[in-house]
Amino acid sequence: LSYFQNNVYILSLCLYVSAFLSAAKHFVEKDLEVSMAGRVFMITGANSGIGRATAMAIAKRGGTVHMVCRNKDKAEEARADIVKESGNKEIYVHILDLSETRKVWEFAEAFKRKYKALNVLINNAGCIMSERDVNPEGLEKSFASNVMGVYILTKGLIPLLEKSAEPRVITVSSGGMLVQKLRTGNLQTEIGRYDGTMVYAQHKRQQVVMTEQWAKTHSNVHFSVMHPGWVDTPAVANAMPDFHQSMKDSMRTPEQGADTTVWLAISEAAATKPSGSFFQDRRMVSAHLPLAWTHSSQLEQQKFMSVMEDLAKTFHCQSDGNLM
Repeated sequence: LSYFQNNVYILSLCLYVSAFLSAAKHFVEKDLEVSMAGRVFMITGANSGIGRATAMAIAKRGGTVHMVCRNKDKAEEARADIVKESGNKEIYVHILDLSETRKVWEFAEAFKRKYKALNVLINNAGCIMSERDVNPEGLEKSFASNVMGVYILTKGLIPLLEKSAEPRVITVSSGGMLVQKLRTGNLQTEIGRYDGTMVYAQHKRQQVVMTEQWAKTHSNVHFSVMHPGWVDTPAVANAMPDFHQSMKDSMRTPEQGADTTVWLAISEAAATKPSGSFFQDRRMVSAHLPLAWTHSSQLEQQKFMSVMEDLAKTFHCQSDGNLM
C-alpha cells in the first residue's frame, strides 16, 4: 500500500476507537431484554475476546450456545466460566481450526446430522498472520481461516439454518476493510509483499461482499456483517502491538465490541433491517468511506463468489462430506 493508504487505514481505526459511549446514548435497551430460551446459536472463536463476550451475553439470556474453538483447553475453561456466571448448562464445545479446509466441511456435515436446529450462526473467529504460510491443502492460512472457512461453514450450515425459525448469520468484520477494494485475483497473496495487516483487511472486505451476495441468493436467512470497533483483545495486542500500545487506554472492552453482534443476533429490531447490511454500533452504515476508491462492480463481486464456490467444491469433493 502507498503511504497515503496506510495513513487512511490508521485513521479508519482511530475513528472507531472512542465512539461507543456516544453511540450508546441512543441505544434502545429493551432491544436486548429478551429471552433466548429454545434458540440455538453457533459462535466461532468463542473462547476469548468478542466471541466469549457474545457467548456470555447469549447464555445469560437462556440461549443454547455451540462454541466453535481451536484450542480445547481454553475453550473448556471459557465454557466453565460461562456456565458458572450464567447458570446456563446448555453450552457446548466443538474443536475446529477454521484454517483446515476439509475439516470445516466435515464439521458442518457432522453438525447437521447430529442437531435438528440452528437459529443463528456468528462468524467471529479470525486471524492475522505475520508472514505467509499455507495449510495442509495448500491454501494461505489466513485466507483459509478468514474467508474460505467462513464461506464453507456458512454455506454448509445454510440448509440447517433454513429449516430453523428466524435464522440469522452475523459476520464480524473490521474497519480495516474500509481501505480495501475487493480483489478477485491473487486471493492468497502469492504475488507481491505479504503485509499481514493489509491481507486481513482485504479478507474483511471479502466477508462484506460474501454477506451482500448471500443475502441476494438466500432470502430465507437474514444476513448481516458488522464492525465491532477497536477492541482490547489478545488478538489485537499480538497482531498490532504498536497500535495496541498507543491506543489501549481508548479501546473498547470485549463487551462493548460484542454489543452490536449480540443486538444483531437476538433483537427483533435487527431483523427488520435489510438483509446483507453493514452495521456499526447498532446502526446501518456504509461499507465504504466517502468518495472512496473501494467500490467494486457487480461483475467483480460475482466473479469473486464464483471463485469461492469453485474452491469450496474442490475441497468438499476431497472430504468425507456429502453436501453438494
